[in-house]
Amino acid sequence: MKPYKGFKPEYFEEVPPKNSYRSIFKWGDPAYNKVPNENLYKLIKETFGMTDEDFKTTRELGLEEVKFSEPISLSPEQLAFFEKLVGKENIKTDSYTRLKSSYGKTMYDLLRLRKGIVENVPDAVLYPRNDEEIEKIVAYCNEHLIPVYVFGGGSTVTRGTECTKEGIALDLKKHMNKVIALNEIDQTVTVQAGISGPELEDSLNRAPELFGAKERYTSGHLPQSFEYSVVGGWVVTRGAGQNSTYYGKIEDLVLGQKYVTPVGIIQSDSFPAKATGPSIDQIMIGSEGAYGILTQVTLKIFKYRPENHLRFSFMFRDWESAQKASREIMQEECGKPSVIRISDPEETEVAMRLYGLTGTPLDTYLKMRGYKEKKCLMLGFTDGERGYCKNLLKNVKRICKRNGGLWLTGYPAKSWEKGRFTDPYLRDTLQDFGIIIDTLECAVNWSNMNQVYEEVRAFVKSRPQTICMSHMSHLYPQGANLYFIFIARMTEIDEFVAFHRGILDAIQKSGAAMSHHHGIGKLFAPWIEGQIGKNQMEVFKALKKHFDPNNIMNPGGTLGLDIGDEEKRFARKPW
Repeated sequence: MKPYKGFKPEYFEEVPPKNSYRSIFKWGDPAYNKVPNENLYKLIKETFGMTDEDFKTTRELGLEEVKFSEPISLSPEQLAFFEKLVGKENIKTDSYTRLKSSYGKTMYDLLRLRKGIVENVPDAVLYPRNDEEIEKIVAYCNEHLIPVYVFGGGSTVTRGTECTKEGIALDLKKHMNKVIALNEIDQTVTVQAGISGPELEDSLNRAPELFGAKERYTSGHLPQSFEYSVVGGWVVTRGAGQNSTYYGKIEDLVLGQKYVTPVGIIQSDSFPAKATGPSIDQIMIGSEGAYGILTQVTLKIFKYRPENHLRFSFMFRDWESAQKASREIMQEECGKPSVIRISDPEETEVAMRLYGLTGTPLDTYLKMRGYKEKKCLMLGFTDGERGYCKNLLKNVKRICKRNGGLWLTGYPAKSWEKGRFTDPYLRDTLQDFGIIIDTLECAVNWSNMNQVYEEVRAFVKSRPQTICMSHMSHLYPQGANLYFIFIARMTEIDEFVAFHRGILDAIQKSGAAMSHHHGIGKLFAPWIEGQIGKNQMEVFKALKKHFDPNNIMNPGGTLGLDIGDEEKRFARKPW
């Protein structure tokens, strides 16, 4: 990043103190920080009516040591059982571990942690070593009515792992993080649920060295949380990697699974397709720990061919033409880009500043060609066989040109790709000065995309001095995922909760699906019945009653399975 020419705030760039609140809410690598460049800093000041003076003082950094007095409700005998089962070194009851294993990366979590608010923590955190230990834990907890929660990477943005009923949290990362088998003939990999994205991808990329394979492979699943999320979390939330337009969402990649439930083991086969009744896999994918604990999963894998990674970037004069071009690409049947992402005018302006393009010769050139206030950036790249990628790129260029897209080479796409896993670090830096960044996403069809886009943005922008960046990604021939990223000057929890709920109301009222890949958790639970309808909700409840009759698995609002009618929000008429 270029040095500031004017005033530069004293950004907090130190490693958070050990056992501090900040060490829990900070994103990712404790030693890595990301600060806004000067162009972005100026935009923030302009938008929020702030001056350099406002950036001379930080607030609520969360540097204090985690200390609280939440009692442990488990009896000494129960704690002794768990200790004997998993070993003394694999059970923890200290305050820091209990808090870290409950909170995720929801903005609601971050605001509470900065203010030192502790609630809904487990009594103990266990680190099971194998499936057999998990089976015994679940059976014991079912007998003694002890709530069971599962903690993976901790990247949830829906309060998915929060231990609202105390009990125990099972952390699968420590031990259950292995590749069980690589089947090169079937082109599959079977892994334990606690394996992280980098661990999985590194194992597949180095398959010849590690497993004697003939080819190198990739999972194709690279969410923004890739570095700090686990495979189990991807599956139980119906997640999507940023490359899902080509590779598919996680439900497209899962072939077989094993779950430990209070009523026994649920294990599916790994055939590529079958007609043996409703799919137990699709029932369990997205269940968010409410039915049982995912211990292992078999995934499709793909040949790793980074040399065929062809990048493209275009600038369009407006959102409508960019949207039309992207729809035509997806419906042309000439192949699917691995990533195709279209930013609306507000996000394009921020992206130009974030990636250092504002004020450059490229910026001047765009203005000379008539790409001004309403311009929209498209970027993406291809994956797959060489001929496939070259043909796809040729057609992408043809379609974009036909819709007024100006070719920008692959440079902007390369810049985005370089920072795609590090952008979340910026959130911590800005929140130090009372500025929050939060994200909501939803699924739309092409036919209702503009209605959703306009109605949700209208609500967000109804709050003065609020940035609302939008983009579409994870594209399909029938529609896309639509993101809304809002940046606002906000520090109070009540204000955030009211505003966040208003956005969720607007998303549901506009006719979109509440989530494309973040999941539901406990945060979105009040809206789910209004989304899917009462009859379908009854099916979810019937499954819950079968798998978990005593409601010990992730209780307290997950998927809206045990919330009262007074908590439900129907932003549109229930089905």
